[in-house]
Amino acid sequence: MKSIEERKERLTARLEYLNARLHRIDQELDEPVERGEESIEREDDEVLEDLGASGLQEIRMIEAALDRIEQGTFGACVVCGEAIAEARLDALPQTPVCRDCAT
Repeated sequence: MKSIEERKERLTARLEYLNARLHRIDQELDEPVERGEESIEREDDEVLEDLGASGLQEIRMIEAALDRIEQGTFGACVVCGEAIAEARLDALPQTPVCRDCAT
């Protein structure tokens, strides 16, 4: 069983990684396009934008989980109030809901 502090450290490390990755994506999207490669660049940009969007979503979930840690409600399902299983928190530490409410 992991402590809240261990989970907080894991979430914080993931948040730092995602923020750095989004920064790199932003830099790549801002790079100038060479003439004749516009269609390839457009496809690459779409992939990068999708990665950025999923990264932003995960960042929001992690920030919400860190807020729940600060409020003392981390590990409780935000829907039903029951405890979220340790195995679920190990796999998805940012999850706000238990397995039953997620389905």
